[in-house]
Amino acid sequence: MSNCISVLFRKGKHHGLALLCTLLVTAFAVTGAFAAEPKVRVLATTYPVYLLTRAVAQTSPDVQVDLLIPAQTGCPHDYALTPKDMQKLSKANVVIINGLGMESFLEKPLAAAGKKIAVIDSSKGINAIVEEHDEDHDADHGKADAAHKDDHNPAAAAKGHDHAHEHGHDHGHDHGGLNPHAFSSPLQAAVMARNIGRGLAAAAPVAAKNCPQVADAYAARLEALGQRLAAVGANAANKNVVALHDGMAYLVRDAGLNLVDVIQEDEEAQPSAARLLDLVKKIKESKPVVLIGEPQYSDKPVLALAAETGVPAVQLDPLASGPSGAPLDYYETVMSKNIAMLEKYFGK
Repeated sequence: MSNCISVLFRKGKHHGLALLCTLLVTAFAVTGAFAAEPKVRVLATTYPVYLLTRAVAQTSPDVQVDLLIPAQTGCPHDYALTPKDMQKLSKANVVIINGLGMESFLEKPLAAAGKKIAVIDSSKGINAIVEEHDEDHDADHGKADAAHKDDHNPAAAAKGHDHAHEHGHDHGHDHGGLNPHAFSSPLQAAVMARNIGRGLAAAAPVAAKNCPQVADAYAARLEALGQRLAAVGANAANKNVVALHDGMAYLVRDAGLNLVDVIQEDEEAQPSAARLLDLVKKIKESKPVVLIGEPQYSDKPVLALAAETGVPAVQLDPLASGPSGAPLDYYETVMSKNIAMLEKYFGK
C-alpha cells in the first residue's frame, strides 16, 4: 500500500485519483465476491421437497437451496448415490428430507455425517397413509391413515419407521409400510412447508430468520388449494377413482374420493395381461368416475383400460419430478390444474 501511495504522489493528482479509484473498485469487487458466497448450503433430497424449500427460502439470500438428485428422477425408491451426489452432500450444511421412508439410500451417509449436517424431516405431523397388506389386491389406500408424529433421528427418518405395517401391493420398493408421496396433496405439502421453515430457522437462526413467516404465508396458500380440493369429493355422488400409481393416494384421499385400486403395482414393470383383466372386471363393478394417470409413467395401461371400460382417462401431476428451473409458484400452478381437472369430472 505504501508503494501505491508513493506512486500517487509521483504521477500527479489526476493520475493518482484514477489509480485510487481502480484500487477501490478492486477492493469492492473482492469483498462482493466473498459476500456472494452462500453462508448456508441447503440440500433438498427430492424434487417436491426442493420446490417447497425454494418457496420457503425465497426471501433469504444467504440460504442457497440445491437439489440432491436430478429433477427428472421422480421418487428415488431404488436410487443409488453418485459421486456428484456425494460431493453435494459433503458441502451441505442442512439436508431436508421427504421422510416417510423415501430416502433409504441416505441412511448410511447421514449416519456417517453425524452432527456435521443438520437434517430436517419435512414429514413430521403428516397424516400418513399406511399401506396395509391385502392378498386380494383390494387395499383401500384412502382409508388406511395413521398419525405420523414421531421425533426420530435423521438416519431413522431416512430409512422409515419400525411401527409401520405391510405394503398393500408389491410396488417394487419398500417404504417401511408408509406411503411417502404426501407431497401430492397441497394440504400435506402445507405441513411440509411449515416444517421446512421452522427447521431452517432452527438450523440457521440468522440466515433463515425469515423462513418461518414465509413458510406460514406459503402454507396458507396451499391450504386454500386444499380446501378447494376437499370440495371435489364433498359434492360428488360417486367418489370412486382408479389410479395408475399410489403416488396419487394423498391427493385422492384429501379430495374426499375413494381410491378403488392402483393399476401399476410395480413401478418397474407394466401390469400383466392377467392384472389388466382383473382391473377391467373391478372397474366395471365399481364404476369409477375417472382413471388417473401421471406424467412420470407411461399412460398405455390407463388408455387401454379406458378404451376397454369406457371410463375417461385423465392425467394429474403429483410433482414427483419436473423442470429444474421451475418458477417459485410452480407447485401451486400445477396443483391448481390438478384440482381443475377433478372439478371438471366431479363437479364443484
